Amino acid sequence: MPDAQPITMTIDGGVATITLSSPGNANAMTLAWGHAFKEAIATLAAADGLRVVHLRAEGKAFCVGGDISAFAGTDDPRGLLIHLASDLHDGILALLALDAPLVVSVQGVAAGAGLSLVCAADIAIAGRSAAFIAAYTGAGLSPDGGMSWTLPRLVGTRRATELMLTNRLVGAEEAAQIGLVTEAVDDDALAARSEEVVATLAALSPSSLGATRRLIHQGATDTLETHLPREAMSIADLAASPSGQEGITAFLEKRKPVFES
Repeated sequence: MPDAQPITMTIDGGVATITLSSPGNANAMTLAWGHAFKEAIATLAAADGLRVVHLRAEGKAFCVGGDISAFAGTDDPRGLLIHLASDLHDGILALLALDAPLVVSVQGVAAGAGLSLVCAADIAIAGRSAAFIAAYTGAGLSPDGGMSWTLPRLVGTRRATELMLTNRLVGAEEAAQIGLVTEAVDDDALAARSEEVVATLAALSPSSLGATRRLIHQGATDTLETHLPREAMSIADLAASPSGQEGITAFLEKRKPVFES
């Protein structure tokens, strides 16, 4: 049975921790899940001093994707999927629009749109027992959550096509080797390693991180001729900003910079 609150969120010291908190149904995505996800991200967009977003999950599975039983139990599967996918997509786009980078911690299975969430991460850390599967075509469906856009950019078109068409299960070690996740760690080290990465990012300049994320995302579709002026303007703007001035001064003074939010 799904839990009462499919998603919970806390914000502490500039770090937002979003927890998929419905282990009773392996964090499957329901309409309530989609609404909660979209609302949580909307809250972040209005938050002051946000530095990092950490997405994690409770239970043995990270997220098994959409709730297939709900798809089967409705008289209007098309309407249900449009509603659920729209909320999921709105949330993902809002996440990517933040200056704060997204760190995802993965334990157990990440399937379907659960894998899409992993693909949306800036940094993804997996426990060694984690496993990844696209799963869509096995249920007669096609990807959502941006997977058909993000996965080819992470692992290459040929390999992404294989994974999405065949639904081959990928273990954590292979996922790290092919670039699906950033690194694989022992299961009992997952929480500590994730917190270490979050703390590292939280100590950096939010404006610098945000500008870097935007350049990376824009570079996926820019030509080099278009992109180089973006880079020049971005670094110039940052150099003149309080964040850039602090970073430059700290470098020359051989001290650790202290970046304001």
